[in-house]
Amino acid sequence: MALIQEYAYRAVDAGGGGVVKGTLEAASESAVASKLRAQGLTPLAVTELSKTGMNREISIPGFRKRVKAETLAVFTKQMAGLINAGLPLMRTIEILVEQAEDKKLQSALIAVQVDVESGASFSAALERQPDVFPPLMVSLVRVGETGGFLGDALTSVAETYAKEAELRNKIKAATTYPMVVLIIAILGVLAMVTFVVPVFEGMFAGIGKSLPLPTQILVVTSHNMVWILPVLIVLFIGGSIWWQAKKDTEAVRRRVDPIKLKMPVFGPLTTKIAVARFTRSLSMMLGSGVPLLSALSIVGQAADNWKIEQAVLAIQDSVRQGKSFAGPLANAGVFPPMVSQMVAVGEESGTLSEMLASIADFYENEVETAAAQLTSTIEPVLIVGIGVIIGGMVISLYLPIFTLYGDLSQTG
Repeated sequence: MALIQEYAYRAVDAGGGGVVKGTLEAASESAVASKLRAQGLTPLAVTELSKTGMNREISIPGFRKRVKAETLAVFTKQMAGLINAGLPLMRTIEILVEQAEDKKLQSALIAVQVDVESGASFSAALERQPDVFPPLMVSLVRVGETGGFLGDALTSVAETYAKEAELRNKIKAATTYPMVVLIIAILGVLAMVTFVVPVFEGMFAGIGKSLPLPTQILVVTSHNMVWILPVLIVLFIGGSIWWQAKKDTEAVRRRVDPIKLKMPVFGPLTTKIAVARFTRSLSMMLGSGVPLLSALSIVGQAADNWKIEQAVLAIQDSVRQGKSFAGPLANAGVFPPMVSQMVAVGEESGTLSEMLASIADFYENEVETAAAQLTSTIEPVLIVGIGVIIGGMVISLYLPIFTLYGDLSQTG
């Protein structure tokens, strides 16, 4: 994979504009010189900019900024339009490099441009940038390249990522409110323990009696917040970094992904999302002329769930042996019965691609409905949970006062 660097250059404008200075991102000095000549400039000097001081990009280990599905959808749609309009591939890539606002996508496109100029095919150049261009996109581009319908293939990719972006946005919108409420509740509890409990502790000092156990726990916790809070912050940051670094590893996914499918409320939603992604991707690949076995080797990853990927491997083995596609689908224990039944009908009628598209449409609508209901489902649970926690703290703070009042009543 070509390493993209930033270069400073000085060049002479062939049109008589004098010396031009600027910076460009490219894989090498020769690539910078080629880009300058393509712009009608004669390079005088090209110098690599060192990534030090203010020029260094801040990179936190474990956190990798990914190109969003919306960005890929826009990029592939623009490229499909330019290709279908008859523009040569190299000119199309140059235009998209200039228009790209996402820096990671732009750097990857520059590397693709260099590879294509060196004689590599477009799909091979995309494959060398796996952090930006997913295998699904690379495979469809390769099929379109081979069959002479690259523009149509890119249009299919654009539609798929547009649907993926829409799906993610709906899920994000549905989960934002509950997450905000939960964070505010946690901050509220920490504030009470840190600032409110010490005020009540001063009042309890004059009672002259031992405090009830719940109150003692609150007071001890409040005393230790000076070290508990920093430890919680460090654990949260460390856990976040560890999760970002390890969440895509086989060991973690094998344990976490099956739990995702069984979680209350979120489990059915996660299953529907995974089924929608799997069937949409497989339908698109089959519709583009990709053989079933080749398509299955790629689309399992599109579901983004380890258990479904294992089910797809079983389906591959069945198809490779000349057996049914629907059989292992029904035995996987992941896909709803309707999916295997509709796939069986598609196999028998020779309309598997169309049937998979119908399944994807159905489950995308199901996800939309479930996402809309998610907030109304979680909201009362959050309110009750927060009420129990904060109410329990308030009762614990007033228990000594209730106890003292009871003792005075008995004495009187």
